[in-house]
This record gives sequence, structure tokens and C-alpha cells, in this order.
Amino acid sequence: MKKLLGVTLGILTAIGGFVDIGDLVTNALVGARFGMHLAWIVIVGVIGIIVYAEMSGRVVAMSGRPVFDLIRERLGPRTGLLALVASFLVTLLTLIAEIGGVALAFELASGVSYLLWMPLAAFAVWLVIWRVKFSRLEQVFGLLGLLLIVFAIALFKLGPDWGQLLHQATRLHPIGHEGWATYAYYGIALFGAAMTPYEVFFFSSGGVEEKWTRRDLGTERTNVFIGFPLGGLLSLSIMGCAAVLFLPAGIQVGTLGQVALPVVVAFGKIGLAVVLLGMFAATFGAALETALSCGYTIAQYRGWQWGKLVRPREASRFHVVIIVCLVLAVLTLLTAVDPVKVTEYSVVFAAMALPLTYLPILIVANDPDYVGRETNGRVRNAFGLFYLALLTIASVAAIPLMIITKAGA
Repeated sequence: MKKLLGVTLGILTAIGGFVDIGDLVTNALVGARFGMHLAWIVIVGVIGIIVYAEMSGRVVAMSGRPVFDLIRERLGPRTGLLALVASFLVTLLTLIAEIGGVALAFELASGVSYLLWMPLAAFAVWLVIWRVKFSRLEQVFGLLGLLLIVFAIALFKLGPDWGQLLHQATRLHPIGHEGWATYAYYGIALFGAAMTPYEVFFFSSGGVEEKWTRRDLGTERTNVFIGFPLGGLLSLSIMGCAAVLFLPAGIQVGTLGQVALPVVVAFGKIGLAVVLLGMFAATFGAALETALSCGYTIAQYRGWQWGKLVRPREASRFHVVIIVCLVLAVLTLLTAVDPVKVTEYSVVFAAMALPLTYLPILIVANDPDYVGRETNGRVRNAFGLFYLALLTIASVAAIPLMIITKAGA
């Protein structure tokens, strides 16, 4: 049972990375506009995050130190600062969207405007981080997030033409009036969402929180090879439900209520209750991840005490960073900016920061001073370099495509 619960770190990280508020809407939007023609991007992204998350987890297990701490030491403060600024700004932008996502989930359940729920959502995130143990945090929200498997069950219940879905998934091109630029833009958005920088920082910091050692390499790999593919499966299920229900009718998706509609059509009120609870757990878990990651990155770079293994008084600066970020998130959202749009932009900006995040990890994972005999080897390095090339291409193309397509309009 202890080993089973240990997998929840990977589950929480995967759900936070793949199925947060932006991904819930983006995957449904892509399914409604392109069917399954972009499903291959999700698979490519899953493999990529597995490659680099395994590296970061292995570094922690062998060195007992988080990746960002080692990046600063190995590459120097200037390079570390560049990676810090890029990843922190993207993570803060994502946190803003996640707080909005939690509020939107409450709005969907209660009918009360999400603007009134936002301060309560931010306070709840702070309270959980302040009072709840890390192990309990990951177990509860990681496992509750599994309720989103209801999308996969709903896909079967809707009775799709599986041959047609497979045909779409194997045709790597836009459909109808959609152009190649828009197709590429949403491809980069899905890729950036799958490999957002905070995922590896949260995962490696969580390994430190759980006191991983060399003997925990099996647990680390189990987290990676179960948690992240599960997140990808949920993304594909959401995309598939939208492709079946919305694409034939030509309906565009842009709200959380529309995302949940296929489950409601399949299972009625019971399905609505399950999907709402799953959405809350996923968005709240993602808010916890991003808030903690904001604190992790700055505290580790500065050499401060950090994490939930020490008392809040001993890691006061770490908690102050989290509080400031939550306040900034609420103030931003009170301008009535659309949380869904914020996340859609954040995943594109994340694509720009990806090379700055993953190149240092690749370097550290090849340093025997930190990982001993567990350096990457030829196969891991081949995958790492291949994905680094893809990340660089996505980084260069992200902003021009955003401008050309008017953010996918």
C-alpha cells in the first residue's frame, strides 16, 4: 500500500501538468476544431516529459538535492538566473489561471460568479500548503483527480466510430477551413502544456520532500511511467469526447461547462457530479503545484530554507513568496481577465521557456559528481537531445504563430 500511495506524486504532477484549467479547455477546443488530428502531439509531449522527469527524479534520488539548486551550482548564478526568470514568470502566469480555474469549477457547481470565489480559492490553496503534510496533499488531490477518468468512460458510452477516430489520429494535417498556421499554433500549445517547466521542478522538489535516496529509484520511475502516461490518457479522452460530440455539429468550445457536457450527455446528473469533483481536484492540485513551484524555484536559487519538511517559521521567505504570488494572482483575476485565455497564453509562453529549463537538466543528469554511475547513457541522451531540438523549434515558432493566427482565432 505504501508503494501504491507513493505513485501519487507522479499522478498529482501529471494531472496538474496535463489536465489543469487550460488543458481541460484546450484539449476540448482542439477536439472540437480538429478532431483527433492533433492527438499525436499529446503522445509526443508525454514521451518528452517522461524523458526529462525521469532525469530530474534520478538526480534527486542520487544527490538528495533538487534540480534547480544543482543548476545554479553547476552552471553558475547568471545562467541559473536566466532559467529562474523564464520558468518563474511562466509558472506565475499558470498559477493565475489555476486560481481562476478553481473559481470557475465552483461557479459551475453553485451558479455564483467566479469573481466571488477567487479570493476563497486562493486562501484555500494557501491554507492547504500551510497546514497539510506534503504526502497527504499529493495523496488526496492526486487520487481525487483520477475521477477525470470519467471522460474516458464517457467516450465509450457515447459510442463513437472508433475507425473514424483512428483515421483522424493518423492524418497529421488540418481539416476543413483550418490552415496550417493554426494547426501548428495549437500543436505548440499542446506541446508546451505537456512539458510546462514547473512540472519538473515540482516533481524533483517533491522527491526531496519525500526524502528519496538511491533505493527509491524504482519508486521514482514508477511515478514517471505511470503518472505521466495517465495524464496523457486523460488529455486524449477529453479531446476524443469533444471530437465525437462537438466536431460534427460545428460547435466551438470556450467554457468549462462545455468541456463537461460530453460527460453529462453520457451519464446525466451523476456524471456532472463526478466530473465537477474531478475538475475541482485537478485545478486545485495544479494550483498547489504552481504555488509551491513559485516558492521552490526562488528559494532554491537563493539558498533559502524551503519546503514542507521544515516548520513555516524556519522557511518564512519560502512561504512569503507563495503568499505574494497568490495575492498577485487574485489581483490580476479581479480585473475580470478570462482565466481560460490566461492559461492558453501561458502554455504558449511556456514553449518559449522550455529550452532554458530542459538543457540544464540534461547537463546535470550527465554529471557523475551528482548522479554517480547513474548518468544518462547513449539512449537517454539521444532522446534528450532530440527533444531539446523540438523544444528549440517550438520556442522559436511560438510567438510568430501567435501573431499570425491571432492566438488561434
